[in-house]
Amino acid sequence: MNRLGRLIPLSLLILSLFSCKGKPASSAPVVTAAPERPFEEVEPVGEVPARELLITEKAFIRVAKKVTPAVVNISTVHFVRHPDTSQEKGLFRDFLGDLFKNQPRREFRQRSLGSGFIISREGYILTNHHVIAEADKITIKLSDRREFVGTIVGKDAKTDLAIIKIPPQNDLPVADLGDSGHLEVGEWAIAIGNPFGLDRTVTVGVISATGRTDLGLTDQDNFIQTDASINFGNSGGPLLNAKGEVIGINTAIVASGQGIGFAIPINMAKTVVAGWIDKGNISQGRLAFP
Repeated sequence: MNRLGRLIPLSLLILSLFSCKGKPASSAPVVTAAPERPFEEVEPVGEVPARELLITEKAFIRVAKKVTPAVVNISTVHFVRHPDTSQEKGLFRDFLGDLFKNQPRREFRQRSLGSGFIISREGYILTNHHVIAEADKITIKLSDRREFVGTIVGKDAKTDLAIIKIPPQNDLPVADLGDSGHLEVGEWAIAIGNPFGLDRTVTVGVISATGRTDLGLTDQDNFIQTDASINFGNSGGPLLNAKGEVIGINTAIVASGQGIGFAIPINMAKTVVAGWIDKGNISQGRLAFP
């Protein structure tokens, strides 16, 4: 029996208990309940003062205002060239000869969208490898609508991480990188990205689990699980804590479920980028690493 099948009998049992309330069987003893206090005197259990809700709300607003400008829209184009049919053999070519030999090959463009976030005013942007893996052209759109052509300066398919660079700008907003080594299940988690091309969408949830492995997403599985809504196009965007620090890079979802998303821990990204620094691809002093 599946999980839903196990839940249904339990709900029916609960309904049957409520339907029998006040109608005990004739053989059962009648128990007189103690008188209840008037309704207005009963204090609600676990009531959260409105002030605390407003404080939490303002914290989310503060994080969104702080980090959203540093989140970028990444659009890529991959040129797919039609195979050269002049090389084909068989009756068709034998009959037509070289009629189509000098015809231009057809070219198609495959477009995709993803997210990333700026980690340096020198123009370095952290994202997922799969966002830019087959890109022939990368366009970066900032929150103020400026657009730049991006170039790949580091990528690693094993960890699904990549760094893109755009020309340095003194006014580039930079995301602060936090520490993913001490996350607790139940902490707030805030995701920002461009799901379905909807620029800089903010969603809120919690850390559902840490250290998720055997997902088959990368060679070094060690994912943060969250129920903050993550959709197609969120890949490469930041997962944040309540202080507005990046704790992960949103990477994948369970397509058949809801509220099940995964992010690469930011500490792993720091390690990978440190390797690119050692290779001379990136200057260490130009990164916003704590």
